[in-house]
Amino acid sequence: MTSPAEQDFLQTITQNQGIIRKVCHLYGRNEGDKDDLYQEIVIQLWKSYSSFRGEAKMSTWMYRIALNTAITARRKEAKKIELSFPEYIPKDEVESEDEKLKEERLREMYNAISKLTEVEKAIVMLYLEDKSYEEMEEILGISNGTLRVKMNRIKEKLRSLTKSAQYGT
Repeated sequence: MTSPAEQDFLQTITQNQGIIRKVCHLYGRNEGDKDDLYQEIVIQLWKSYSSFRGEAKMSTWMYRIALNTAITARRKEAKKIELSFPEYIPKDEVESEDEKLKEERLREMYNAISKLTEVEKAIVMLYLEDKSYEEMEEILGISNGTLRVKMNRIKEKLRSLTKSAQYGT
């Protein structure tokens, strides 16, 4: 039988699993990595759950733990030598040239985002989630002004990366 705290925690995870999945999608290299990272984030959330004081929104607290866990995991992985094989990416029948173009641009953008640093990826993810700079500051612990400068640099970096992919430069 589960305790009330465990039930609250499970409900919180169920209600906010989208946050965890987004972080895993951004930082996991393949489905296995994403599954492992998901489990590690849930473990870290559970370890910290009793110390959550409610000073921030639950989603802010979860983003902070999920991102810190993902970045720490990636740093540990960087020290390991790993052989990797590209995953099979299923190709759906695309009906129009417009959809093919959109899909190709999206793939190109994800490829460019994968080349960013861990912190830059976190900023982009939160930006795409329509988080305000104030919320990003709270989640990442980076000042508002610094975030704005970093965001401008990230945008320029992504423009450069997508142009070089597009034009082969």
